Amino acid sequence: MRQKVVIGISPGKPTFFCSAPCFLQLKFLLLPVIKNPYDSPMCGIVAYIGKRPAVPLLVEGLRRLEYRGYDSAGLSTLGNGRLHTRKRVGRVDALATLIREQPIDGSIGISHTRWATHGAPSDANSHPHADASGKITVVHNGVIENYQALKDALVKEGHSFASDTDTEVLAHLIGKHYAEGKLKDERGLLDAARAALRQVVGTYGIAALSSDCPGVIVGARRGSPLVVGIGQGEHFLSSDVNAIVAHTRDVVYLNDYDLVAVRADDFRVERLDEGEARVEISKVAHDAGAAEKGDFPHYMLKEIFEQPQTIQNAMRGRFNRNESSAALGGLNLTSTELRNVDRIIMTACGTSWHAALVGEYLIEEIARVPCEVEYASEFRYRNPPIDKNTLLFAITQSGETADTLAALREAKRKGHKALGICNVVGSTIARESDGGVYLHAGPEVGVASTKAFTAQVTVLALIALLLGRLRHLSAMQGSRFIQELESIPDKITRILKQHDAIREIAAKYKDARDFLFLGRQCNYPVALEGALKLKEISYIHAEGYPAAEMKHGPIALVDEKTPSVFICPQDAIYEKTMSNLEEVRARKGRVIAIATEGDTAISRKADDVIHVPKTIDALYPLLTNIPLQLLAYHIAVQLGRDVDKPRNLAKSVTVE
Repeated sequence: MRQKVVIGISPGKPTFFCSAPCFLQLKFLLLPVIKNPYDSPMCGIVAYIGKRPAVPLLVEGLRRLEYRGYDSAGLSTLGNGRLHTRKRVGRVDALATLIREQPIDGSIGISHTRWATHGAPSDANSHPHADASGKITVVHNGVIENYQALKDALVKEGHSFASDTDTEVLAHLIGKHYAEGKLKDERGLLDAARAALRQVVGTYGIAALSSDCPGVIVGARRGSPLVVGIGQGEHFLSSDVNAIVAHTRDVVYLNDYDLVAVRADDFRVERLDEGEARVEISKVAHDAGAAEKGDFPHYMLKEIFEQPQTIQNAMRGRFNRNESSAALGGLNLTSTELRNVDRIIMTACGTSWHAALVGEYLIEEIARVPCEVEYASEFRYRNPPIDKNTLLFAITQSGETADTLAALREAKRKGHKALGICNVVGSTIARESDGGVYLHAGPEVGVASTKAFTAQVTVLALIALLLGRLRHLSAMQGSRFIQELESIPDKITRILKQHDAIREIAAKYKDARDFLFLGRQCNYPVALEGALKLKEISYIHAEGYPAAEMKHGPIALVDEKTPSVFICPQDAIYEKTMSNLEEVRARKGRVIAIATEGDTAISRKADDVIHVPKTIDALYPLLTNIPLQLLAYHIAVQLGRDVDKPRNLAKSVTVE
């Protein structure tokens, strides 16, 4: 096996992502475009084989992945020649309690934390699932699209099922092929998995364990992340490096259609269509401490307070001061190619879509390039006219968002240049895009995205600067933009010092059933994002609008019980926004204002004011968003919500 160690990347064919410092070009494997992309839920898989007791390592790993799925959890270990399975509906703590009551041992095991798709959360639907013989157990992230047809065929053959899941069908299918095969060893288990997966339509990341093969874990991936962790006399298999980074930082990111046989002392990767796969070892850039809460009560609050550093990391090494521009070599486009771009399409979902909207304002204002933002879930099924000089950006924190990935693949399929903006090294979008920019935000564990949003806006500001300097933006204007952007981290630090004051404001409004968030120009997307944050973690209905659109319908909602949050810094349209604020006051609506420091006039008009430092108009979203994150956080905490794991949500949505 040829080994290549590269810090923080998944290397392969020459596709580049921009890193910091700027002279480090990160290379990614450009995978073949999958013609029929399917979707998979963002659950969590952790598997271990070695000499240590498996259960503590598996439970620890599941706790680190609980943000990926928390409807139920379970594990299987192999000890004394027998499989031992424990699973329980609810959080990982419920599984840990069950294991204390019913201990199991073994130095090889697989485990799973679930975000339900097929079948409601229950003990029976929890993973792992066994085959008909009870000698094979399987954990699975993904959606088996044709599971019902496969299940019907298996039932006719005499199989019975204990759950409503598609995963149990896959376990039975693997078991069927294993029973029919001649080999009852590692080779036989691997071939059985290959035969079963060839019948599957859909996505999967799996780990399988057999009592007949006590020295191996079999894994496979298509459309759902899976990574091998390499240790000394032990190996791991996981859907996320965060689960295993405390034990090893040497990993192999599996590609779609890879199968892997993992043993304590080595591993082998094959292709689904047979033949050994080429693998390269990467080094995880962050350590386990980066994904810990530290002294903060919640990951979300920790990540809010990390934003000054996050923005610095997103900018580091990415300024070309001699040219008063940005240095983004990872875009893989020459200056001439960038000048020839006539139109930009940005596609994203959720918070990333809001960041893209800010980017639209930035790019059109600073670079004068026509730009539009598409919901990835709509773009993937549309057939919009796109000319040859259009550049697409797929924006995602995880790099695994199903709709965004499908949109990127659709653009590439039609021959368009498709770039990525993402946070997770080794993610599918990072590897399949033609180039792009990393956020360098570090692990984001809280389900409600915060620091990824500000990092995305920062990167989009750099792209706007680069494109602007290649067109009409003067060197003096570029230098001023850099100066203002570099001042943003310190200004966010000043906003964060209002933490206690914002908590008090939250206490005044926590019992409201509805909120309006209103902003204009580049602060309109901030209003959308503020409303989304409040909805996500407090379960209070909230809507974001352009402030001037209020009188075209939403003003009917204004009353004494419905607070309106106005984002009204002293920018070019300050007076216009203030007029909209007056319209709410005239109808006895309560107003929370996000205003510029030194603005005394607004204090006489709003019920509560949160101040942000002054900056140039284009960069206000990086500041005005921070108070809205804190406001949503404190309202949710005071309502007793589970801030880091809001109901019905998963960190990365990889199911359609």
